[in-house]
Amino acid sequence: MATNQTSWQSFEELRQAAESGDAASQCYLGICYQTGQGVALDYAEAVKWLRRAAEQNDASAQCYLGVCYQAGLGVPQEFGEAAKWFREAAEQGDPAAQFNLGVLYETGQGVTQNYAEAVKWYHAAAERGEPQAQFNLGVFYETGQVVPQDYAEAVKWYTAAAEQDISPAQCNLGLCYQTGRGVEQSDAQAVKWFCRAAKQGDKTAQHNLGLYYASLETKAPCEATEAEAPAEASPEAS
Repeated sequence: MATNQTSWQSFEELRQAAESGDAASQCYLGICYQTGQGVALDYAEAVKWLRRAAEQNDASAQCYLGVCYQAGLGVPQEFGEAAKWFREAAEQGDPAAQFNLGVLYETGQGVTQNYAEAVKWYHAAAERGEPQAQFNLGVFYETGQVVPQDYAEAVKWYTAAAEQDISPAQCNLGLCYQTGRGVEQSDAQAVKWFCRAAKQGDKTAQHNLGLYYASLETKAPCEATEAEAPAEASPEAS
């Protein structure tokens, strides 16, 4: 019988709760084995406990189990099974599962490729604050694939992801400011976001930043440019 316990005083207490049938304990024990937290790394043992929790409809466990099938951790790599478990969790509102399911629909792994379904799940995850989904959704709006091309909507989602330090979103947001697509043109804001992405190693942002400074007679460091830049733009209302 499940105890619905969510905190444990020791690893042994966690194991006992998991063995008693508590789904949250089973999920966390599976994550411990998957990450090597407090125990030796053991993907097969992780799958065992995650599956027990997933079969009790624990959304987090379903998502983690999907990742195991997606990456072939403790089980043979099987994208169809990954999609199955991601869907179970996604339909319960788990944002990571929604994003992962969107990726499978975009790439056609384990499901029939369907960009509209990908956008549907990216949007669901993005609304719940999943940053990679926000970035991917921004790309769809900027390119006009599946959804009507809408630069302002692209900027909204790039900004949301950029503020969570997703470097490709920061780079794309910089380009939007540089070109005035979906937002008022601003070199200061463009450089600010290029700098943020460049510091994370984004090569496109580094290239764009180099081109910008090459166009100036005097080059300034990122730190000075950021200090002089206006405040960060807030995401536009949908």
